Amino acid sequence: MASLLIGAFILMPGAAFGEIDRVLVDKSQRKMFLYKENEVVRQYTIALGGLPKGHKEQEGDQKTPEGVYILDYINENSAFHRSMHINYPNDADRQSAVERGVDPGGMIMVHGQRNGAGMFSGLMQLFDWTDGCIALSNSEMDEFLSLVPVGTAIEIRW
Repeated sequence: MASLLIGAFILMPGAAFGEIDRVLVDKSQRKMFLYKENEVVRQYTIALGGLPKGHKEQEGDQKTPEGVYILDYINENSAFHRSMHINYPNDADRQSAVERGVDPGGMIMVHGQRNGAGMFSGLMQLFDWTDGCIALSNSEMDEFLSLVPVGTAIEIRW
């Protein structure tokens, strides 16, 4: 019976922890932490945009937004191995962009490797290569989606 339960946890990693209730991204460390009831249950090394320091201010600045957002939907038809959308820009981001006369950008995702390039993830995760998204290896992205429900808060900070 015990081996059956262990097998179930291996096949369904979310079952071991229940639903993740918070995601924290520390851009300065290139780390993502998954929390359940204030306890870290998973940690990933991430890749970010080419100029990651600072809050995203406009389309094309290669920055990942900073603040608290919501992971609001899954995109299975991505140019990358699966993805989950971050609800950037929020109202404050849009207002700031309007005041500066710029496009705030959007389509910020947590995603895997570019389709067809998963074999290079060991190399790709060593540097920042996205346009402002948060990248994981493909296997980590699969695990992330099995653990993190749509509607989960994601805090992104330097």
